[in-house]
Amino acid sequence: MLSVLRNRTYRHLFTAQVVALVGTGLATVALALLAYDVAGANAGAVLGTALAIKMVAYVTIAPVAGALAGRVPRRALLVAMDLTRAGVALALPFVTQVWQIHLTVFLLQAASAAFTPTFQATVPQVLPAERDYTNALSMSRLAYDLESLFSPALAAVLLTLVSYNWLFAGTTVGFLASAALVVSAVLPKAPAAEPTAADPVGTEPTGTEHTGGAHRNAAFGARLFLATPRLRALIALDLAVAAAGAIVFVDTVVVVREHFHRPAGAVSLALGAYGAGSLLAALLLPRLLARVGDRAVMLPAALALPVVLAAAAAITAAAPGSAAWGALLAAWAVIGAAGSAVLTPGGRVVRRSTADADLPAAFAAQFSLSHSCWLLTYPLAGWLAAGAGLPATALVLAAVALAAALAATALWPRHDPDTLEHVHTDLPADHPHLARAHPTPAGTWSHGHRYVIDHHHPHWPRPA
Repeated sequence: MLSVLRNRTYRHLFTAQVVALVGTGLATVALALLAYDVAGANAGAVLGTALAIKMVAYVTIAPVAGALAGRVPRRALLVAMDLTRAGVALALPFVTQVWQIHLTVFLLQAASAAFTPTFQATVPQVLPAERDYTNALSMSRLAYDLESLFSPALAAVLLTLVSYNWLFAGTTVGFLASAALVVSAVLPKAPAAEPTAADPVGTEPTGTEHTGGAHRNAAFGARLFLATPRLRALIALDLAVAAAGAIVFVDTVVVVREHFHRPAGAVSLALGAYGAGSLLAALLLPRLLARVGDRAVMLPAALALPVVLAAAAAITAAAPGSAAWGALLAAWAVIGAAGSAVLTPGGRVVRRSTADADLPAAFAAQFSLSHSCWLLTYPLAGWLAAGAGLPATALVLAAVALAAALAATALWPRHDPDTLEHVHTDLPADHPHLARAHPTPAGTWSHGHRYVIDHHHPHWPRPA
């Protein structure tokens, strides 16, 4: 897996991702303490609103940013977003009002919503080999998992020496370091959207025509997902993961403190079990995906999630004890592992389904649509737990995860080749894209190649 770090460009990009994640982790801890200072007992409501604002920023900003990524130099966009995040983090220690917290969170997450899809779209062009890209996806997953374990520990150590406001300074340093690393990397040029004279055959996907403005190109990302069967399935898989992950991120503190009556440190232990499961899966996935396809890994993992949530309902309905506590930790670890097994190969599915020129729009759409799922499940997990109790919450989320996993199974064809035979009815006979096509008795042109949605192929062909 570590062999991909021999690539200088990827090494700089990955290091930039890591230092930015550490900075974000420090900001998460500091923001919670800031909310408590500003709002006191209402800090939970402040943070809940901030989390919703984060998801809204991701859902609304990412598609537009993805469209812009195809029109402006990517390095300039990535550096600009890092500098924006550094500036916002530097302003956080001076916040004194709740509305200021919400405004700064929106600005910070809006910049992240522009940075992350652009970064994701760049990696497969830096590492074009399938094996290298798979390793990079696992490395990225490991970075997120290790950050979730490392940043709180680092914050705890720093807080013994300095006030929490200095954690925002650490966040600023992290984003500035990320910007410097991006500047030092030689990024590949964005691929051309149109076939050129040097490629008269035109049988490979060439992407959309980036001439309709940012909003039109942003809409293309959503249309790409809706028109491609495996990408429709990916949306359903994201919903299954969000249903299971929401109970972990929203309700763990309630489960640990109210049901099991354990100390605050046990909350970190439960979240650590989730992170450990996710990390273990990320380590095992490259070898597993080299032997079996994405569908064979992602669908069984998604189908395991409602089973684990049903078990969580039984655990939280039973009397608290050592055995139940151990079962909860095991359930959280399985949710982490299954979620990682779904999310990590997702980038491979997006890359496989998209022309190189359209990768920014595709990853932006995936980023936005997947966070729409979390925007649904986060409040569902919180409101249900408060009103109906933990067992009912787990069962409702289990039903959501089951419906989503079954929908993904139905949407993703078992036989799903990259190359598809199809016909063209609206291109002239001398069009470069038809150079290797043959006429049909119906007067159309037929050929086969790697099939993705683009301006020559606006619809998915019907199965033969």
